[in-house]
Amino acid sequence: MKLIGSYTSPFVRKISVMLLEKGITFEFINEQPYNAINGVAHYNPLGKVPALITDEGEVWFDSPIIAQYIELLGIAPALLPTEPVAALKIRQLEALADGIMDAALFSVRELARPVEQQSQSELLRQREKVSQGLDTLERYLQEGTLSVETLNLATIAIACAIGYLNFRHVSPGWCVNRPLLVKLVENLFQRESFARTEPPKA
Repeated sequence: MKLIGSYTSPFVRKISVMLLEKGITFEFINEQPYNAINGVAHYNPLGKVPALITDEGEVWFDSPIIAQYIELLGIAPALLPTEPVAALKIRQLEALADGIMDAALFSVRELARPVEQQSQSELLRQREKVSQGLDTLERYLQEGTLSVETLNLATIAIACAIGYLNFRHVSPGWCVNRPLLVKLVENLFQRESFARTEPPKA
């Protein structure tokens, strides 16, 4: 199995963590989706990472689809409940975490543009998305919808999203008044799967 992706992508990290937690052997192929010569488009016509190539040569792309494929392999530990509605609720929390990743990625790309070309209103809009998403996740933890001790697809996605916020210094005060989110990611960041997929410092 081959995983096509970038070491800095939180979406790729989500899939890498899943594969490591399940003990699935895979080869990582580092491709930068924003390079002028984009090798990712060979696997995903949209030129986005991650993409997964199975041992049979089948290609899957888009991280929620890849995550679903990995779960369908039936390899422990299960990261989604077997009951369909319960699984859908976890997928919705994954989608919320993915939305935080999207907003953070947009902010990083916007800030990379010349200052005179940056849209401050759009940057504010993306920061609000991140803040509202994190507030909602903290509330779910308070209500017991999520647990700081749980490893599943949603908590993996949440930790990858916050890891990216830390890595790119997006929303540096995210931890203020969100103690349960802090505890959740502290627990997950201690796992070997997260230690091995930490983005490079340089």
